[in-house]
Amino acid sequence: MPVVMGTAGHIDHGKTSLIRALTAIDCDRLEEEKRRGITIELGFAFLDFDDGRRLSIVDVPGHEKFVKTMVAGATGIDFVLLVIAADEGVMPQTREHLEICSLLGISTGLVAVTKVDAVDPELLEMAMEDIASALKGTFLEKAPVFAVSSTTGQGLAELKAALAKLERELAPERLQDIFRLPVDRVFSLKGHGTVVTGTMISGSVAVGDEVMVYPTGRKARVRSLQSHGEPVTVAPAGRRTAVNLQGLEVEEIHRGVTLAHVGGLLPSPVWEARLTCLASAPRPLRHRGEVHIHHGTKELLGRIYLRGRDLLAPGESGLCQIRFQEPLPAVFGDRFIVRSFSPLRTVAGGVVLHPLGLGLTRRDPEFADKLRLLEELAHGDDESIVSIQVLLGGRYGVSLASLRLLTGLESKKLDKILGLLGSRGQIFCFDREEKIYIALPVAETLGASCLEHVAAYHKQHSLKDGIARGALASGWGRNLPPKLTHFIAERLVRAGKLQAAGDALALPGHSVTLGAGQEDLRGSLRALYEQGGSTPPTLKEVMEKLGVTARDLDPVLRLLVKDGELIRVDDGLYYARASLEALKEQVRAWFTTHDDLDPAGLRELTGLSRKFAIPLLEYLDTIRLTVRVGNRRILRGLENG
Repeated sequence: MPVVMGTAGHIDHGKTSLIRALTAIDCDRLEEEKRRGITIELGFAFLDFDDGRRLSIVDVPGHEKFVKTMVAGATGIDFVLLVIAADEGVMPQTREHLEICSLLGISTGLVAVTKVDAVDPELLEMAMEDIASALKGTFLEKAPVFAVSSTTGQGLAELKAALAKLERELAPERLQDIFRLPVDRVFSLKGHGTVVTGTMISGSVAVGDEVMVYPTGRKARVRSLQSHGEPVTVAPAGRRTAVNLQGLEVEEIHRGVTLAHVGGLLPSPVWEARLTCLASAPRPLRHRGEVHIHHGTKELLGRIYLRGRDLLAPGESGLCQIRFQEPLPAVFGDRFIVRSFSPLRTVAGGVVLHPLGLGLTRRDPEFADKLRLLEELAHGDDESIVSIQVLLGGRYGVSLASLRLLTGLESKKLDKILGLLGSRGQIFCFDREEKIYIALPVAETLGASCLEHVAAYHKQHSLKDGIARGALASGWGRNLPPKLTHFIAERLVRAGKLQAAGDALALPGHSVTLGAGQEDLRGSLRALYEQGGSTPPTLKEVMEKLGVTARDLDPVLRLLVKDGELIRVDDGLYYARASLEALKEQVRAWFTTHDDLDPAGLRELTGLSRKFAIPLLEYLDTIRLTVRVGNRRILRGLENG
């Protein structure tokens, strides 16, 4: 895996000169830099070792006005070379650069004390003591210190050997699935067009790939690639990479954007993060305070919303929400730097815990529980991180594509953990096509809510067998993904907590019940139809005689039909069972002496008018007692009526 080293240190302490002495590469590209003798922009070089290995180098400016450029350069580096001039010792930017490196999660490095040829041994000894004191308690406290001179070459061989050893020993972990190149330089090359450069912090890109600029959403195609000035067809993570883009003008892209594959990132204007205020910060960070956020190569204004507190004192750590004026892409575990709004000074740093916008507010009934989960995210192992992020996905679940960003895990490892959690019943994939997951506690809460809804439906609609699935989806599930509504209902059916009868769902043991008034109506309705015999009343006549509305009548009528006491012959035409059975017997008797039956014959047989005769004949066809041939009916060989 390629290794990237970054320089750090105060202005004019000899960082660029030291890199030139080690590599023979001049990192000062601009004429202004050469004229003024200071580095303004990022510089890039590489150091080749005798065994053929290569170390990528990012040289950053030391002037306090260019700290944001330094932060951009520090993105993606694996270890730092802290440069301190022997004639000046530890200076303000020395300390700030060291703090920035620490906040970015860099934990390895070396120290080079430069310009030793310009001081006498006594002053050098004092400088070394000063440096040791300044590094105490930092990640460089026990780092090797090399006294060097870029002019005479003193100590360079020893430093180069130490760099080679560190390059061999370091095995940086980089996410291989998500290609991300934070852009730190943009320029146009004659005959090639737009070129961007940056340190590839994860994934890989190949010539011909379609890529997107985040967060602007502009697309381009990779025309060619270079790494350290050499053409390549595929550029892996950890390399300084130049990408020649086809389809984008220089004006359409700038430092601070991120190059990634189309759909590979999901920019959000809100992050959840864990923030650490530097012990050296002059004052606490305040709730709702506006600050400068540095992430990757991007600098932008953000507002910090502290969780559960109004102040974050120097040296303290705590959860926060950060809101931006524009969406910003990130991955779980990304580091960022916070500088005060005014005056500009590094005051804090943090790690991204939820880069997709959790939408968590103090009004959320689960506010405290979710804060606890976010705290666990900051210290959890891979399995717990996946489990928590699915749980935080709540009632809408979380997709596999989102989980890659929410966990920072390789696809194979993520798939394995999802399979393991699924086999334990801790998570469920309710949408196999889109691969969307929901956590067990959320599924159980939704299940309980669904059962409450069905119980309330039974109470309100006591004459119905159950609630139709469509009604459940449009009612209880109206704010849920349709596939999740179906999943929860089926899970309850499998568990025996719901019973399915055709398209209807009901609680176990549910039976249709009538109120006192409805029982009376049922009796009256049954009596009317029994009295009507072969000429039952119309629904309009029923409502007039009983003084009820269609709304009152409908559920009781349907119950009588369900129980078989009334038979529906046609729209609005119902018969008492006994009356209809008597008519059917008359028809059967007719066929003992006749070959067929037409409407006139039925009227002759029963004395019924055409109003009743025609629907009855069609009903007899429906129940397969008769079969129509032209305008006549004949008796079927097999009676199912």
